[in-house]
Amino acid sequence: MQSYEVEIKALLGSSERADEVRAAMKKLDPACMIQSKNEQLNHYFEGGDLHKLSDYFSPMFPEDTRRKFLDLARRAKTYSVRTRDKSGEVILVIKVAVDETTSENGISRMELENKMDPSSGIKSIEQLDKLIIASGFQVQAKWSRLREEYVCKGVNVTLDKNAGYGWLAEFERMVSDETLLGEARASIASLMESLGVRELPQDRLERMFKFYNSHWREYYGTDKIFTVE
Repeated sequence: MQSYEVEIKALLGSSERADEVRAAMKKLDPACMIQSKNEQLNHYFEGGDLHKLSDYFSPMFPEDTRRKFLDLARRAKTYSVRTRDKSGEVILVIKVAVDETTSENGISRMELENKMDPSSGIKSIEQLDKLIIASGFQVQAKWSRLREEYVCKGVNVTLDKNAGYGWLAEFERMVSDETLLGEARASIASLMESLGVRELPQDRLERMFKFYNSHWREYYGTDKIFTVE
């Protein structure tokens, strides 16, 4: 079964603002506490063909994942291909837009996340990158971040310290039916209002994303931050 993701971002910037959001979540939902904390590398790719990529990876996936990958390839109008190192776990990520936003930063998306089994021979993000490049993709940009994961009022909340961006909050809900996307978005918007955070407009997010893609080598793996209005 396919799942749909609703994700809304808010730019926090400073560590002090991130502290304020942590405190606001705890005040609003006393049960809210950190679920995990990890370091991540995220590598983005562009220019290839999703069907060809599916052919490359099918032998490494179980049957249900193969079917999901093929379904995403069939539906995709825009898509984002990524590799992730999550504190040593190597993950392939595919996101497909299901609204008018982009697959890289869109609000409503379908996704596939597959942790690579070391028995497949893929034991590092570099090895996974090489397979994707061999299928016809090119590196778009490489990102690094520290991620904290919470659940507040039934919404998944991540606080990310991103190279280039500074602190960013992401509010996410997953639903199993496309007809539930509107309700999920409304519940996220309500939580964000209660916490006093504002959605990062898509046009500014796209400008930030474009700037980082052009300058990622200056920021990847650092604490440096830029400002793009």
